[in-house]
This record gives sequence, C-alpha cells and structure tokens, in this order.
Amino acid sequence: MAAGAALGTTGLLGWAGLRAVVEWIERNPDPLTREQLLAEPQGEEVTITRPDGTALRALAAGEGPPVVLVHGYTVTLAEWNVVWDALLERGYRVIAFDQRGHGRSTLGAEGIGSHPMAADIAAVLQHFDVSDAVLVGHSMGGFVSIRALLDHADVSQRLRGLVLFATWAGRVMDGAPQNKVQIPLLERGILQRMLRYRTVGVLFGAAQCGKRPSPAMVSVFTEGFRQHVDEHGPLLPIVRAFSREDRYPRLGEITVPTVVMVGAADRTTPPNHSRRMADGIPGARLVTVAEAGHALNWEAPDELVKVIESLTA
Repeated sequence: MAAGAALGTTGLLGWAGLRAVVEWIERNPDPLTREQLLAEPQGEEVTITRPDGTALRALAAGEGPPVVLVHGYTVTLAEWNVVWDALLERGYRVIAFDQRGHGRSTLGAEGIGSHPMAADIAAVLQHFDVSDAVLVGHSMGGFVSIRALLDHADVSQRLRGLVLFATWAGRVMDGAPQNKVQIPLLERGILQRMLRYRTVGVLFGAAQCGKRPSPAMVSVFTEGFRQHVDEHGPLLPIVRAFSREDRYPRLGEITVPTVVMVGAADRTTPPNHSRRMADGIPGARLVTVAEAGHALNWEAPDELVKVIESLTA
C-alpha cells in the first residue's frame, strides 16, 4: 500500500500494519546518501532586501546560460544540491534563493502569500540581471512562479524557458486525496504532533516519494520539515492559498516555452494537475517520470537537467 494512503487509513491497517509498511520502506535502496542529500550548494551568497523588510538569502555560481531554481514548501535552496552540481558541470550559471519565511530568509511586513512571493521572484531575476534564463519552480515554487509570470511582465521578458516541476496552478486538493487528509491536519496542528511518532514520520516522508521510497530521502525530508515548523511555523497563509487560489483559467497568458514535469506516482501534485497545466499553456510539453513521486529534485535530477538543456539548446 502506498505510504500516503497509509497515513489516511490508520484505522483500517492498524498500527501493526503501518509498522510493516515502515519496515518495507526502510529496506529499500538509497540512490543517494544522506551526505549527498544534506550537502549545501556552494556559491556566492548575497542578501536581497525587499520593500517590506524581508531579507532573501540567495546563492549564485558558475558562468553561462542562467538557470533560476525556486524551491518548495518547508525546504530551502539546499533541495537543489544534486541538480546544482550537475548544472555547474554542464556550464550553466545557477541561481537559487530561500523563499521568504524559509531557511535563512526572513518574513517581512507583508507576510507570506503568493503575491509577495511572486514579487520576490521578479526581484531575484532583477538583482542578478538575468536574461534568456530558464526558471524552474518545484511544488510551491512552481505555484508562485506561475503568478510571477502572470503579474510581472518583466519576468517573461527575462526568460527563454519555464519548467513547472511537480507543481500545480491552484486548487491543490482537486483529485488529490492525500492533500485532502494532510492539509487540514497541518492547519489544525495535528500533523505536527503526529510526526513525533517515528512510524508516522516515515510514512509522511515516504508519501513525498515514488514507488520505492528511499529511506535516506524520507529521513532528510521529514527532519527538514520538522526543523522548518520549529523555526518558522507552518506558514498557513500560503498553504491556504494552494487550494483557494486558481490560475488554471489564466494559463493561456503564459508565452514562455514551457515544460511541465511530474512523477507518475506523485500524490502531492498528481499528474492530473500537470496535464491541466500542459493543456492550458500554449505549446507546453508534458514530461512524466515513471515511478517517481513528488521529490523529483532527488528522484529524477538527470531528467530535469535534460529538460533544461532542451530549453537552452
């Protein structure tokens, strides 16, 4: 049984059944070590101060065609560590930043929401004066990247390509049973308490992975989630925006060449969202990664690099 489904069916499986699922997960192989997953990308670090007082930590390295990476909810720019090194080896200039309220970036007077976060993306592009860049948005990063393109004309002018990577354009609970369970638990503070139990923590982390969850990926993601909540809180305004906002009707306004990527086993942003985005954005191409889940940055880094190369060829 999928780990995500197991989280929502505790009464049916029983604790012994859930422990059996955890034991199966922990016997799976690790394509990447904990050390690789925890490695911090290396580059020149700068601070970008926003009008509301938010201070964004940003990192840049390399020379060549620019690639700007926008991370997901409760993680940091470190989620790009494997992709970062691969892009540098191929001669790209790589730029990433901790989104407001995440990692080493602060939260200013405007708080957290898709409006200020979209403006943050525009500010990062302007700060590094990028042109002909590829913008890659993962999960929450893709959600706010879509708003950045729709609300800030200068963003499109700086891009030659867009990768919407395991993400959505709003209404995140549509066709996503896992989200219908986990998001209300998060909003009520129940999920945070449940994660104190090791069994639940493993299942929660595994729900971000594909058919064969990696124990190292599960532990690193779950530990990072707990650390984020301890340091920054659950940042509920942006979580509520995921389901309450809807930009699918406006996708036709996006003119940047776009590739939509999704794991076939992604339960956080199921493939139906990716198909809608690919259908809604003129000329968009859909790439589905077999057996992968939501953690595509670690499960399928080579496939992402290939997509970026296709947009910069």
